[in-house]
Amino acid sequence: MLSVFDIFKIGIGPSSSHTVGPMRITSRVIQEVHDLGLIDKVSRCVIELQGSLALTGVGHGSDKAAILGLMGAEPDAVDPDWAEAAFIDVKKTNRLTLPNGKSIKFIPKRDVDMRGDIVPLLHPNGMKVTILNALGEYLLVRTFYSVGGGFIASEAQLNAPAKDDLILGTGQGEFSFHSGAELVGKCNQHGKSIAQLLLANEDEQRSREETDQKLCDIWKAMDGCIERGLTQEGVLPGGLKVQRRAAKLYRSLRENPGANERELLFDWLNVFAMAVNEENAAGGRVVTSPTNGAAGIIPAVIKHYCAEEGWEEADCYSEGRIGKFLLTAAAIGILYKQRASISGAEMGCQGEVGVACSMAAAGLAAVWGASAQQVCAAAEIGMEHNLGLTCDPVGGLVQIPCIERNAMGAVKAANAARLALRAVDAPKVTLDQVIETMRQTGLDMSSKYKETSQGGLAVTVPVNVVEC
Repeated sequence: MLSVFDIFKIGIGPSSSHTVGPMRITSRVIQEVHDLGLIDKVSRCVIELQGSLALTGVGHGSDKAAILGLMGAEPDAVDPDWAEAAFIDVKKTNRLTLPNGKSIKFIPKRDVDMRGDIVPLLHPNGMKVTILNALGEYLLVRTFYSVGGGFIASEAQLNAPAKDDLILGTGQGEFSFHSGAELVGKCNQHGKSIAQLLLANEDEQRSREETDQKLCDIWKAMDGCIERGLTQEGVLPGGLKVQRRAAKLYRSLRENPGANERELLFDWLNVFAMAVNEENAAGGRVVTSPTNGAAGIIPAVIKHYCAEEGWEEADCYSEGRIGKFLLTAAAIGILYKQRASISGAEMGCQGEVGVACSMAAAGLAAVWGASAQQVCAAAEIGMEHNLGLTCDPVGGLVQIPCIERNAMGAVKAANAARLALRAVDAPKVTLDQVIETMRQTGLDMSSKYKETSQGGLAVTVPVNVVEC
């Protein structure tokens, strides 16, 4: 059963598939070594990053994340400042401390193997972790895949998928749904909104109080990321020398509170989205929404329309406007995750920014009082006009075009919600049809446009990227 908290997860930047995923993989492997009683015998760890994980690995911080995972770091709990200091120490000393306190020799340039020449058939984000003893004998060898949004899957899981993969969705209970059509049908049948229907599924997994608290934690993390991003200045790490802009733009907006330019809406959505994605690019704490590369769109729309004048915890709960937004957006995200993919390495950026735009449009429409049908129409519009969007990060860094692309996605989401609410006819294109179109487009898209930095802006813009 997929949950709202599978779609929204707290982690660190700059990428959910290339940072959060690899950290979870090595953390899981080293925990398995511990559970097998072999941790004291570990003498060497070798990490092989394959496909997209290798091609954009340094820029996305994949090497750093994988190393930190071996040290026991978890994405939702690791302190970004500690993470940076620990990574620098490993590179400086060529030693790594395992979770049990044992220090082993670890030479990043030797023990992190970037195999961009290997493109796994099961998923472009392959990762093999090998653990050896002092005699060079294998203690454990595991292959995992980082499949987008911080989700990971083992080789065995991807080799043996469910007989009917779509059954997974939100389970098989009375309020479960596995397509947009079924989602709307169930809402009409039970007299519930999309948020209420998803909440009924969440109630099968935990108490309402726990769900409310977790929703509040998610928004606090999103809002905290915005607030940090609005105060930080300087140059983002890497070789692009991208200057942070959110803080300066925010000061300008605050200094002109009475301004009534028609374009001011763009400025506010832009500044909130850019604040998040500048933090993400710097390796800060963000929430997958549904990915790190698209993490600014949903928080920006919530901040401007639901929380700009302040908020209380009750607003984040399932009955509050922020909680309703998150639940509705998550329901749409679950459909994309289940019926297509939210991985840039599989779908291009339409699977990241496109999905986030679709989710944000749905959440905002719900807050504005839209019916289930109108919410799905808003989600459809949000994706329809992101179809074919490529993922071509310049220098392998989640900066150009990613930061501005989130600002654009936030503005598109608001417009999609307005269009859906103002429509006079039933939509000609359904949400299910646009999700399937996105999936087929992603399959047809050349691999060089799917998070490899081998096409698009990544090859037409000359850069000199240094290690993060």
